Amino acid sequence: LRFIFNLGDESLPHRSCGLLVLSGEPCHRYSKSPHSDPGPWEVLHRHKRSWVWNQFFVLEEYTGNEPLYVGKLHSDVDKGDGKVKYVLSGEGATSIFTIDENTGDIHATKRLDREAQAYYTLQAQAVDRLTNLPVEPKSEFVVKVQDINDNEPKFLDGPYLAGVPEMSPLGTMVVQVAATDADDPTYGNSARVVYSIIHGQPYFSVEPKTGIIRTALPNMDRETRDQYVLVIQAKDMVGQMGGLSGTTSVTVTLTDVNDNPPPFLQGNYQYTVLESLPVQSVVARIKAADADIGSNAEMDYRIMDGDGPGMFNITTDEDTQEGVIILLKPLDFETKGSFSLRIEATNRNIDSNFLSAGPFSDTASVKVTVEDVNEPPVFSTPLSKMVVSEDAKVGTSIGRVSAHDPDTSNSAIRYSIDRNTDLERFFNVDALSGVISTAKPLDREANSVHNLTIFAIESRKYTVAPTQTCLSRITLITVLDINDNAPVFAIDYETLLCENAMPGQVIQTISAVDKDEPPSGHRFYFALAAPVAGNLNFTLRDNKDNTASILTKRGGFRRREQPVYRLPVLIVDSGSPALSSTNTLSVRVCDCDSDGVALSCGAVAYTATGLSTGALLAILGCILTLLVMVLLIVTMRRRKKEPLILEEERDIRENIVRYDDEGGGEEDTEAFDMVTLRNLNVIRDPKVRRDVTPDTPTFFHYPSASRPAYKSLPDNVVFREFIWDRLKDADVDPSAPPYDSLQTYAFEGSGSVAESLSSLESLSTDSEQNYDYLSNWGPRFKKLADLYGNSDGTSVFS
Repeated sequence: LRFIFNLGDESLPHRSCGLLVLSGEPCHRYSKSPHSDPGPWEVLHRHKRSWVWNQFFVLEEYTGNEPLYVGKLHSDVDKGDGKVKYVLSGEGATSIFTIDENTGDIHATKRLDREAQAYYTLQAQAVDRLTNLPVEPKSEFVVKVQDINDNEPKFLDGPYLAGVPEMSPLGTMVVQVAATDADDPTYGNSARVVYSIIHGQPYFSVEPKTGIIRTALPNMDRETRDQYVLVIQAKDMVGQMGGLSGTTSVTVTLTDVNDNPPPFLQGNYQYTVLESLPVQSVVARIKAADADIGSNAEMDYRIMDGDGPGMFNITTDEDTQEGVIILLKPLDFETKGSFSLRIEATNRNIDSNFLSAGPFSDTASVKVTVEDVNEPPVFSTPLSKMVVSEDAKVGTSIGRVSAHDPDTSNSAIRYSIDRNTDLERFFNVDALSGVISTAKPLDREANSVHNLTIFAIESRKYTVAPTQTCLSRITLITVLDINDNAPVFAIDYETLLCENAMPGQVIQTISAVDKDEPPSGHRFYFALAAPVAGNLNFTLRDNKDNTASILTKRGGFRRREQPVYRLPVLIVDSGSPALSSTNTLSVRVCDCDSDGVALSCGAVAYTATGLSTGALLAILGCILTLLVMVLLIVTMRRRKKEPLILEEERDIRENIVRYDDEGGGEEDTEAFDMVTLRNLNVIRDPKVRRDVTPDTPTFFHYPSASRPAYKSLPDNVVFREFIWDRLKDADVDPSAPPYDSLQTYAFEGSGSVAESLSSLESLSTDSEQNYDYLSNWGPRFKKLADLYGNSDGTSVFS
């Protein structure tokens, strides 16, 4: 296919026409419009044609009420009889573009946007209406959307932030802005943009075509104004009337340069500090006011001169750029009351472009006044060393400490010892003079060095100022040694002597120790004590090296004869005066093997002859077996208990009351009389104590009206009433003991058919037995003789 487009007016491309030839033959140029009346056509060249294309462009953003006419399709096969049908397919067919199947007219039914889609590719075909068979081959054509100025310029990167150094020359570039227009840049001026500045004059300007922003004034000062907000406009249609525009903001910050010197706000500074200010403390802070910021305001300070060399130093605080004055030495108001310093501040980073602005340094005078404080006493020597002999008597002076008041008042000083450093109170200090003396006998061997802390306190009588205390540690009081300890054996020796030892054999080497420490070292002398110096068994040899050897004088030692020998050894030291001690060395005789290794030592045990070891073990086993059997029998008998309840046929009523208290012993035989329980109508004298034996007869006759007639009551009631009466007597009796007694009640009652088998009623009945012989049995049976041996006993219980 060949497409030939003949444009009429170039300025109005949408009015041009073109010819579409499906056969490949040249197009025909018509002199009449396809919409004119039918008639002869004026043809430049006579050829057969198939399609006529009238419109190729469609305006975007069409706002009419009717569908927009796009063009017309026509085929030579179409005779106007309605047998040919036109069909449209491709992009937007039926949804955007429609075709009249009878006439071939094409319309756009929706508003088109070139920025969304610039052209559409469609296919057209003529088919037979009845058979739907194509009468012409399918042809493809393009519908282009023609642009209009419907988009304003936009700053895609806005808003902008930019910076430019202060004091920059005129025309210094700040930043470049760029706006884009979505319209067609190839058609007309819809996308041709120019820039202008709306807000920000006269400080800045913008180039219309490039959008480059430049400074419009020279030497803009950041310290005067450091930030500017510009409004930049971009307008299409080359800025002409009717063009669309967009704006953006540009924030321009003037960056700092070192164009300002650092002056001090005043020429003289005065500060006051206490003389007690610790070393390395901050005395004062001073700052030079630099209008610049950042690294351009960094300072270096130094002390140029002053009347206190080495007393102060100045450094820079990197956070605040202040000069910090530091104290290097202690202050003393009494020595010097004020100091004068001259401080210089200099910019650390100087810009050579601005040297003409002046010297970038400044100086100031600083006066530091020292204020007096009440200082603690000061010792003449902070550390003292003293010595004292171990045998120094109580009250001996060791040394003296001295302190003075550094203040102008020069107060008196009192001294004392911190007892936490002298818990046993070995020393005293004179409160006024500071003389240290001994308070107890010293023992170098127990404590050779004493560390004391001495308090020095101001003594103020007529002032309300607080007293000051100073501490001085006496780091060393050394106790000098004297020879007051005798030497002794270094260890407890265990000396073994073999029975087969030869004469002159060394059986033990001994050494000694001494708690004393002589300056020249120890020298010990060894010898046997005088009582055994001439013995025939052993001798001692002094080795002259603080050791000695014990040797045998003979052989043939036997354990049976003497198992242990005790040898007194005399040890003498070299002190002045010399001290000695006698130490006993025990030598045990042992049975040794051929190598001299002891097998058994001490006395020999004798064993019986005639019995072997097995026989002795058998005898011992029998003895142990018998002992075990005896123990088992004893244990079983102890576990055997009497029955708590008697057999039913022995209906004996016994009530046992137990108390956790001892009885009165043998003399407590009349704690309670059984006969009284049996003869219930006999009343005991309530004033007589019942826990001891009475001196008078126990029972008395009282009128029967004073007590109820017990015999007329049932047995259970009799017991209850009797016990309650006795309880009342005990409660009101002032002579009753404050402790419990064992009371035994054994009463059978009066209703037994079998009669009583007990002997408790024998006193109230006639008995053929004679108990007078009980009187001859001694005091232990006196009570039985009184009860049973009295011939008129029946009258007592009547």
